[in-house]
Parts: sequence; C-alpha cells; structure tokens
Amino acid sequence: MNRIGFILSSLLVLLALASSMLFVVDQRQFGVVYALGQIKEVITEPGLNIKLPPPFQNVTYIDKRLLTLDSSDTEPMLTAEKQRVVIDWYVRWRISEPGEYIRNVGLNEAAGANQLNRVVRDAFQQEINKRTVKDLLSTKREALMSDVKAEVLGAVRGDKPWGIDVVDVRITRVDYVESITGDVYRRMEAERKRVANELRSTGAAEGEKIRADADRQREVTVANAYRDAQKIKGQGDAQAAAIYAEAFGRDPSFAQFYRSLEAYKASFANKSDVMVLDPNGSEFFKVFRGGGAAPRK
Repeated sequence: MNRIGFILSSLLVLLALASSMLFVVDQRQFGVVYALGQIKEVITEPGLNIKLPPPFQNVTYIDKRLLTLDSSDTEPMLTAEKQRVVIDWYVRWRISEPGEYIRNVGLNEAAGANQLNRVVRDAFQQEINKRTVKDLLSTKREALMSDVKAEVLGAVRGDKPWGIDVVDVRITRVDYVESITGDVYRRMEAERKRVANELRSTGAAEGEKIRADADRQREVTVANAYRDAQKIKGQGDAQAAAIYAEAFGRDPSFAQFYRSLEAYKASFANKSDVMVLDPNGSEFFKVFRGGGAAPRK
C-alpha cells in the first residue's frame, strides 16, 4: 500500500509540475514569459508552449487584436475664433511590440488606453486651436484627423517607443458647449420664423393679387354677359314689336280690342282692386258697351 501511495503521490506531483510548465497561447494574444521579473521571451504564434515552473518563470498575456479607444472627456476645446466646442472621437489601435509596450507603457491594455487618451486629446487640442468651427464641420475635417493621427504616431514612436500602432483616428461629433448650443438653437429658431413669416407675407400678397384678378375677370365676364343679354333682349323686343305692328296693322279695330283686354286684365289682376269710373262716359269701358271694335270688312 505504501508503494502504491508513493506512486500516486509522485504522479500527482509530476502532473502539477507539468501543468505549471505547459501553457497555451491563444491566436488573439501574445504570450510574455518572465524569468525572475525580466522578459525572457515573447510568443507571437498560437499553440502549446513550455516554460520553467514558478517561481523561475511566469507567463502573462496581452491582447493582440485591434482595440478601440473612445473619448470620455467632455472638457471643451477652443477653436481659432475662440469658440468653445466639445468633440467626440475614437482611435483604433493595437499592440505591435509587446516587449516595448511592457517596458515603456504598462502590463495590460488599460495602461496603454489611459496614456493614449491623453496624447490624442492633446493632439486634438493643438489642431483645433488652428481651425475654425466651419473647418471642423466641412470636408477639412479629414485633414484634421490625418494631422492628429500623425502627431499621435510621432508621440508613440519617439525616443521610448510604446510598441503600439495607431490605425485610425476619427471624429464622431462636433458640438458647441451647452451654454452656447442654447443660443445657437434660439438664433436658428428666430431665423426660421423670420423666413416663415416672409413666406407667409409673400403668399398673402400673391393670394390677394390672384383674388383681385379673379374678381376683375368675374366683373368683366358678368358685364359682357349682361351686355349680350340686353342686346339679344332688345333685338327680341324689336322683332316682337315689328310682328305686333304688322299684325295690328292688318286689323286696327282688333288691335284696339286686344289692347283694351290687356288693360282690363292688368287693372283687375287682384280681387281687392277697386276702380271708381263712370261706365257710361268713360272711354275705358267702351269695349264693354260694344263700340270698341269696328266690324271686319
């Protein structure tokens, strides 16, 4: 039994020793092997590797993927015309030389992000001081980002290289500080209201002009129609008078009789009409007395 226990204990010790000597480097990471606190080896290829057991050698891992650093500082910056603006930006970067990075920056990605944030912000401040707000909002923004990237690369590749590579620098937002933004919005609102009122006034004037022209055309049309109607009516009356004259000329006594009947009809149109006349001496009732119409020949 003692022999079996010894063998099992030895196997466990060997397994523990082997596990402390073997390590796997992922394809997304660098493996950094330390020997007594000093960098002994940087492993860039993924796979199974061997090292001495602690405390002789230790291993740490650093991300080799493309990293993104977003701006977190809301402190305003001054433009060339002394306008206070707030910008949002991001940087795409990666660790290219783990040894230099660990010696000059830090042991993890957070250390590099903190120092890179400071460098990028200083570069933006210097470049924005040279440009106006119009430049920041126009196509010159591309030149600004290129200049900032060049300054950042110069800083991280200086006398003590950081061992990183800056791939891209981008601005995502440019805005005035909150106190100025309110004034800008109010000026924009006032300008839009002025334009709207101007358009309304122009529209009202055009509307009055159109209505006046329509009224004029209506008056002209009604006057022309009335003129034509009166002309046609006059022609009809003339033709009717000619027909009456021709008919009455053939038989004057009948014409006198017909006119008397028309006069009687007009005089006694209402039942309440009253006429006080002498039927024997009045010419008005001559037809009733039988003397109004001469015999036809």
